[in-house]
Amino acid sequence: MNFRPMRRHRQQLSDAESLCILTCATSGVLALTGNAGYPYAVPLSHVYSNGHLYFHSALQGHKVDAVRNDSRCSFCVVEQDNVLPERFTTLFRSVIVFGHIHIVADPAERLRALRLLGERFSPGDHAGLEHEIDHGLSRVLILRLDIEHITGKEAIELVRQREKE
Repeated sequence: MNFRPMRRHRQQLSDAESLCILTCATSGVLALTGNAGYPYAVPLSHVYSNGHLYFHSALQGHKVDAVRNDSRCSFCVVEQDNVLPERFTTLFRSVIVFGHIHIVADPAERLRALRLLGERFSPGDHAGLEHEIDHGLSRVLILRLDIEHITGKEAIELVRQREKE
């Protein structure tokens, strides 16, 4: 698919900057096609690894039904959102990715993703993580978003500030 180029290209972040934001952020909003074609957006914790985003999920629910129905999705992360009321603007930095999302069936990939998520959100607690995996693996789905397109953007004020430095 040909994705639209960013209209305000001067504000576009490099792919490296966008991946850095995606890697450092702890949560974002996953957008799917929900019931009757209505958009369904849900906030989720994530981990980035080698061109993929991984999420954990319950075995059933609106999100899982939407993923099974249509794998196309987007995921948005906001790194910075400083409101400047006196200037009627915000100083923002954000990233949006587009791709396809799938339920991970491969047992080895499921374990790897759970360990990545566990290390991300509970670093250093290897024993606790393994205990959680042993007791919860049968009750969790792993979703993998295969990234096809990534775009980062920042407020023009931040661009101008960097240009002055």
